[in-house]
Amino acid sequence: MDVLMPQLGETVTEGKVIKWFKSAGDAINSGDNLFEIETDKVSMEVPSIEAGVLTEIRVKEGEIAPVGGVVAVIGPPNGAAAPPVASSVPMPVPLAAKPTPAAPKVTAAAASAPRTPLKLGPFEEVRSPKRNFGPAKLPNGVTVTPLARRLAGEGGVALSRLKGSGPHGRIIGGDVEAALSSGAPRTMAPLPAAFADPVKSLYRGVPFEEIALDGMRQIVAARLLEAKQTIPHFYVSADADLERLLTLRDDTNAAAPKDTAGNPAFKLSINDLVIKAFAMALHRVPSANAVWASDRILQFRRVDIGIAVAVDGGLLTPVIRQAETKTVFEISFEMKDLAARARSRRLKPEEYQGGVASVSNLGMYGVSSFSAILNPPQSTILAVGAGQRRPAEIPGGGIRFTTQMTMTLSCDHRVVDGALGAELLTALKSIIENPVSMLI
Repeated sequence: MDVLMPQLGETVTEGKVIKWFKSAGDAINSGDNLFEIETDKVSMEVPSIEAGVLTEIRVKEGEIAPVGGVVAVIGPPNGAAAPPVASSVPMPVPLAAKPTPAAPKVTAAAASAPRTPLKLGPFEEVRSPKRNFGPAKLPNGVTVTPLARRLAGEGGVALSRLKGSGPHGRIIGGDVEAALSSGAPRTMAPLPAAFADPVKSLYRGVPFEEIALDGMRQIVAARLLEAKQTIPHFYVSADADLERLLTLRDDTNAAAPKDTAGNPAFKLSINDLVIKAFAMALHRVPSANAVWASDRILQFRRVDIGIAVAVDGGLLTPVIRQAETKTVFEISFEMKDLAARARSRRLKPEEYQGGVASVSNLGMYGVSSFSAILNPPQSTILAVGAGQRRPAEIPGGGIRFTTQMTMTLSCDHRVVDGALGAELLTALKSIIENPVSMLI
């Protein structure tokens, strides 16, 4: 039986074997952990689904294999013929192996009929034929995937001379790799070996250390570059008065029951309250609770919020599902658990994929304000700064100092227009300045 590299998410294409628990020739029982893998987002142990003998290890520790690639081979025990086994655990297969359904035929009558929202599952598809801001294309109209662009840039391949093998003629990474192996025309002559890296050539004679990119940093770089190149960002900012929110947090934490050692049962943070407030604001402004999907908008009936968590070598955004229905205490407990497992790279794919919006909080670092880059396909991300004492005018013309926090909302203009973004931020500001609504 071939042991394959498992599929751990829609965007994961390969995995790195970081540890083998078994050696060639070892007996294997069903359920035994065979090896540990690391992707751009998580680390996990992969168990065997059959008993037998590990006859061959094809991907050694430290090596990378594509999703669906053969990592090892398990033979029958004691050299016996292997009977067919009907396993209840299906072997993972690459996404490309899944059959693609045929496109439905559209009649003339259907094409001329008025388009209405399609109610499918927990969201609503709103078709937008006139707002087509698809991915960047070549001058000849051919679409190029981000991976293909990166490979072409690194290899100096002229994309305009390639014929795409993807859907609708899209140029994919495999097309560029094939061109590199076949000696396709390049955009520039190869540099001399001593100057193969144009950046390094600028720093000749300057001491430096090369740090190899791991899978996470490569994915973060590719996705953020794609976001800034293909998503029309705009930003709206507002200052929220935190006096009532701070009082609510402090009073609630002070009233928390304690165990015999004096440890409180919970400890709410400003971030917990901001997550709840943002979820409530998206629920109040449902038109902003949506994402762009090439030729339509998906408007969701629940609010799933991603939370940016800094980890070694990059960033993860675990998602709190149905945040608008959860109490602040539930959000606090869940957030602590997700953040801890994110830092140890133990999140499951379903715990960090999806989400309609995100929260990025740099206030704990003393940052007063910043603008965050959207995490596609999400259409908004809230950048939260530190609470600071600032002067504010009071009725009658006097001045008093209050604790204020600057919030900047980054929006995908294809989904959220300026007025809609302002409406969402205004709703958020109102909830934060009147926080008792979070406890009702």
